[in-house]
Amino acid sequence: MAGKTVAKRASTRKTRTAPAKRRTTAAKRAATRKTRKASLTGRLARKAGTWAARAHTRRRTDRHARVDAAILRRTHAGCAKCGGRGVITKQKKDGTLAGSKPCPAKPTTTRAPRLKVAIEARYGQDKRSGLHGWSCPCGKRDRPRYRTPKDATKVLREHEKKRHGGQSIGGTWYVQIPATATTPPTKRPALAAA
Repeated sequence: MAGKTVAKRASTRKTRTAPAKRRTTAAKRAATRKTRKASLTGRLARKAGTWAARAHTRRRTDRHARVDAAILRRTHAGCAKCGGRGVITKQKKDGTLAGSKPCPAKPTTTRAPRLKVAIEARYGQDKRSGLHGWSCPCGKRDRPRYRTPKDATKVLREHEKKRHGGQSIGGTWYVQIPATATTPPTKRPALAAA
């Protein structure tokens, strides 16, 4: 019996394997971390930062609009169609503004000196000429800083939503006309002789 080898029996015991992961159709939820409440100075600093960023973008768009208006005034100086503004405004029969469009005439000059444009956009009484502003009967108004009446009307509607519950109470937009502009004479209907 010494020379016989006995074959080992196969074990009936199951070997342990890692459990299979269950697949779920729901998306994994991101682990949410509880944030600590910021200190008073931190909250104030964040508020000041957002205010400064908003004011900076407002100032930048305002400056760009003034520069664009100054370029239009320079290139359309002496234009008979627009009166030197570069923009033609349409009026209703009662005299209120109905809209505006760029002057279709060819510019009188094609070059606008950069330094002179910068000076016109920053200083003087005509620095906002050709830009649109808006006013509301409640007393709130915005100085001319928008390039188109559409932009001014959009801001006016936001004011109406905020202050008047979305109801229009007769707010209008307006255009600043330069003091040096040579406006073409308006044709008035002749009165019928009685």
